[in-house]
Amino acid sequence: MVRPPKALAWAGVAALALVAAWAWRHFDLGALLTLDTLKASRDALQAHVQAQPLATAATFFAVYVAAAALSIPGAAILTLAAGAMFGLGWGLLLVSFASSLGALLAFLAARYLLRDAIQSRFGSTLAPVNEGVRKDGTFYLLTLRLVPVFPFWLINLLMGLTPMGAGRFYAVSQLGMLAGTVVYVNAGTQLAAIRTPADVLSPGLLGSFVLLGLFPLLAKAGVGWLERRKVYAKWTKPARFDRNLVVIGAGAGGLVSAYIAAAVKAKVTLIEGHRMGGDCLNFGCVPSKALIRSAKMARQLRKANELGVVDASGRVDFAAVMRRVHRVIGDI
Repeated sequence: MVRPPKALAWAGVAALALVAAWAWRHFDLGALLTLDTLKASRDALQAHVQAQPLATAATFFAVYVAAAALSIPGAAILTLAAGAMFGLGWGLLLVSFASSLGALLAFLAARYLLRDAIQSRFGSTLAPVNEGVRKDGTFYLLTLRLVPVFPFWLINLLMGLTPMGAGRFYAVSQLGMLAGTVVYVNAGTQLAAIRTPADVLSPGLLGSFVLLGLFPLLAKAGVGWLERRKVYAKWTKPARFDRNLVVIGAGAGGLVSAYIAAAVKAKVTLIEGHRMGGDCLNFGCVPSKALIRSAKMARQLRKANELGVVDASGRVDFAAVMRRVHRVIGDI
């Protein structure tokens, strides 16, 4: 995706915000986006739908997208209006796509206008968050979408500051907001029975949403548990354990680990299938240093006459040198 110039993006957002502010004040949208106004105008709205169904649906869709993109208060009232105007089926279809598209626009605005500046300033602090989103962002976002106690506009903006891809954000948002959308659109079809927006979400229903939001995380934990059971399925779990620690591999790390554990009175078993000490003791560090010491000594003896020492030939018995090397390895 090619990013638009930031100046152009800022100009577009500013122009859209000014138009929205003008419309909000000129048409007194704050008064319109209330439950009482919606109830009073329900018959007129339904008449518009019957007279011009496609034009009314398109206008409603555009208004909903703009409200979601600009984080304008009143999404709950608009969702109720969809049920009152279009019924459950068409209302759900319109709101589901409009809310997701508006959320995506808010997400992209935060990404293009704010993410680089915030990441450059707080990158080290946000690094764990970015890594968590890369790894489990789908589960996090789905949980937040399923629980309506979190402001959706805030989720849109914050997710735009993370590495989450726009496609994944849109797909998860559409799926995650579907349950809440069904509840509100269906409530809108029974508008006369609603006195306040709070009547839509009873404490019991809100608790159900919370449990529903926890479902993705619980599902992930359950999948991990099943995978672990599958790995160990062919092994019988012992009734008791004879050792506190089993160290596999008696190399440098294994020797130190076993030694420290034994020093604090743990019951330790050290397993080595070849040679104790690993490469360092048997083939690398220790034998090479033993050979180097013998070589240095032979060289010094061969140049001993320069220091006044006579009859120092420095003849090397390589078999004896290797016996010493093996003796050093054995001692260690």
